[in-house]
Amino acid sequence: MPRLTVKDLMDQRGKHQFAMLRVETLDEAEAAAKAGVELLSVPPAMIMDGRFREAAPDCFAFPGDNFYEIGGTEDFLRWAFPLYKHGADGFYCSGSLATVRAMADHALPVCGHVGLIPSKRTWTGGFKAVGKTLETAQLVWNQCKALEEAGAFAVEIEVVPQAITRLIAERTKLFLISMGAGAAGHAQYLFSDDVLGQNRGKIPRHAKVYADFAREYDRLQTMRVEAMGRFARDVHEGDYPAPQHLVDCEPEVVSAFADWLDQNA
Repeated sequence: MPRLTVKDLMDQRGKHQFAMLRVETLDEAEAAAKAGVELLSVPPAMIMDGRFREAAPDCFAFPGDNFYEIGGTEDFLRWAFPLYKHGADGFYCSGSLATVRAMADHALPVCGHVGLIPSKRTWTGGFKAVGKTLETAQLVWNQCKALEEAGAFAVEIEVVPQAITRLIAERTKLFLISMGAGAAGHAQYLFSDDVLGQNRGKIPRHAKVYADFAREYDRLQTMRVEAMGRFARDVHEGDYPAPQHLVDCEPEVVSAFADWLDQNA
């Protein structure tokens, strides 16, 4: 299948529900691609790794980082251009509207963020839903319109009541990426850590766990400790190294070397 484009996403908006994951490793990226996940959020460094497109050749990839890790408008542009050159398909941007506008002016496909924005959560009361009151629903709508007018093609809409998301989806041209904001989004977005059961902290209400990697990691850690303990005991008790682990040479070489050391050391 050819790699998805912005036009593909916009053409399928409302016709096909896309799956999206945040992946942190090449193994996760490859697994997501093989599993049929079409959209990936990735660490920027992964885009620069030539192995990424071998692992996920057809996925639409959004490199992303928080605005405070990147900086202002010029910093975002300097950040984005090399990533675009190396195969980024779109860019997550939680920066200012001026930054979104500048990136869009350079034909860089931009995805903004509305609703619960973790890096800006102090303005909406912390890690909680946004849009449960008329005032905050209006805020989410105004954020969407401002991003659309600035040139973004997509937004991540996070932890917004599903009915509010549906009303917004009916009235915006943006491609809505729903993280806990309901099925009216055009893509459903989760973190691989949650899907795989790797998250040992609080699991968000909107997340769904499909595996128990944490338990498997605990099992593997127990095996590591046991194996390393046996190694340490062997060393301490003189059982390692044994003859089969050693390299030796002919006795006459050892004798000649000993004579040489006696004369020269």
